[in-house]
Amino acid sequence: MGTVVLSGAVVLVVLGFGNPLYWLAAAGVLFLYVRYGLDSSAPSAPAGPAPSAGTAPTSYKAYRDRRDKQARWERRYRRERPMESRRQERERGK
Repeated sequence: MGTVVLSGAVVLVVLGFGNPLYWLAAAGVLFLYVRYGLDSSAPSAPAGPAPSAGTAPTSYKAYRDRRDKQARWERRYRRERPMESRRQERERGK
């Protein structure tokens, strides 16, 4: 986001040699970015506990449950969308 704002400001400054109103626009863009944009563009750490979607299961039973649930979803997908699943199988075989 910062590079987009900075490159936009540079373009406005270059265009400002023909029309000084663009310099005011560049100053306004940079002011708004510094005032409001820096806080929202900075990555923030999650406030709560780590999400469980990407973490390893704590036991073999949890692993089996997750694996079985995934297999059920895959079977359901293949059953409900046979053409799409065949296309995906062909692409995997290449």
